[in-house]
Amino acid sequence: MRKRFTKMLAAGAVVLVLTGFIWGYSRIDAAESAPADSKYQMVVPNFSALAKQAQPGVVNIRTVKTLKGGGPVFRHFFGPFEKRDPNNPFGEGMPGREQKQRSLGSGFIMDAEGFIITNNHVVEDADQIKVRLFDEREFDAKVIGRDAKTDLALIKIEGATGLNPLKLGDSEKAEVGSWVIAVGSPFGLEQTVTAGIVSAKGRFIGAGPYDDFIQTDASINPGNSGGPLLNMSGEVIGINTAIVAQGQGIGFAIPVNLARNIVAQLKEHGGVTRAWMGVGIQDLTPELAEYYGLKSQKGVLVTQVFPDNPADKAGIKAKDVIVAVDGKAVATGRELSSAVAGLPIGKAVPVKLFRDGKEMTVTVQLTERKEMETVAQGGQAPESDELGIRAADLSPETAKRFGVDEKEKGVLVVAVRSGSKADQAGLQQADIVKEVNRVPVQTVAEMKSQLGKAKAGEQLQLLVKRGDSGFIVLKITK
Repeated sequence: MRKRFTKMLAAGAVVLVLTGFIWGYSRIDAAESAPADSKYQMVVPNFSALAKQAQPGVVNIRTVKTLKGGGPVFRHFFGPFEKRDPNNPFGEGMPGREQKQRSLGSGFIMDAEGFIITNNHVVEDADQIKVRLFDEREFDAKVIGRDAKTDLALIKIEGATGLNPLKLGDSEKAEVGSWVIAVGSPFGLEQTVTAGIVSAKGRFIGAGPYDDFIQTDASINPGNSGGPLLNMSGEVIGINTAIVAQGQGIGFAIPVNLARNIVAQLKEHGGVTRAWMGVGIQDLTPELAEYYGLKSQKGVLVTQVFPDNPADKAGIKAKDVIVAVDGKAVATGRELSSAVAGLPIGKAVPVKLFRDGKEMTVTVQLTERKEMETVAQGGQAPESDELGIRAADLSPETAKRFGVDEKEKGVLVVAVRSGSKADQAGLQQADIVKEVNRVPVQTVAEMKSQLGKAKAGEQLQLLVKRGDSGFIVLKITK
């Protein structure tokens, strides 16, 4: 059955591709004969002038990296194109022996001084970096700075004259559906130009903490990494970075607006510093939004405030819902992290939030984020006959036993009876019950008291802290 379904899916994909191909030509024919005031006209641009303008600013990057210990060499998903040794095509080495890995990537000239923007993964750990220009001149390059979190790098060549820098555009102005071209060296084929459109913006693909990719259907392949994605004005709006290996026409580029600040820091300092607020956060779920009386699911829930950090000093508290930073709305934790990281260290910024259903604004003075800083996350009562819960007061001993933070406040769920109301609602062992019907509870006695106030058939709302996933709201009918 699975094989049959796979074949049907493959056949369907071919049909879709062919249908799109035929439809595209139909649209072109219609556009050519449509009246001038037709609402939608498809006009395919001529990319030749744009290609001639952009190609002199694009470079081919060749690297040599020493691998120790032998063994197979595998291509990283985001990696550049790796050229194999014809005498050793599978990259297999003898144990304990050093091995040279040669890779190809792309980049583009930033200015007349010889600074070149590329991807971090193109030059990371390289022993040798060679840059070939459009006119076939070659230069040794040195790394000025790298940022693994955004996969950006800045390299520099010396003694090169007559360079053709590319102009950086505004990626925010790039509209979905607008034409773009990609220039690079896919599979070592230098100065390859491909065209497509902006398929989507703000894509999260799990590549790093600051994912905010432009998706494009312009053909991108291994070796394109680090090359530019340009708009029809010849301006760079993105740095080509990744592809979906199993897909066609699904590539991703780092927005140039994100890259601009990173590259400026790499040029000046050789590294990147980011601002820090000092909170643990999670995205709002519909249940959490309802629980806190919010009209919208847009916002970021504060799960923890780190002592003596900027948020703590500003008066931000756990369970606050942040909706804007420095005048910019934030709907997800990713948006909040990116917004804060892009702000100047030391800046006092207004933070709009909701607390107990009331809107308020506090001022947070940001500090530098340290690499070691990460987002963090008594007696026993008899089982509740109605709910099927066995709970305990939080103590150092019980916290250690169940692998939870002993500094947490609340009631620890020790066991949940299979098939019980609590089990059906999704309550799990090691959950920490923080509130019952919006009333904080810190002991089993307090939780029992709140549970006892509810009548049979009434719905109970439990605010629960679950490991690293943050807060959730569970509804149980008593």
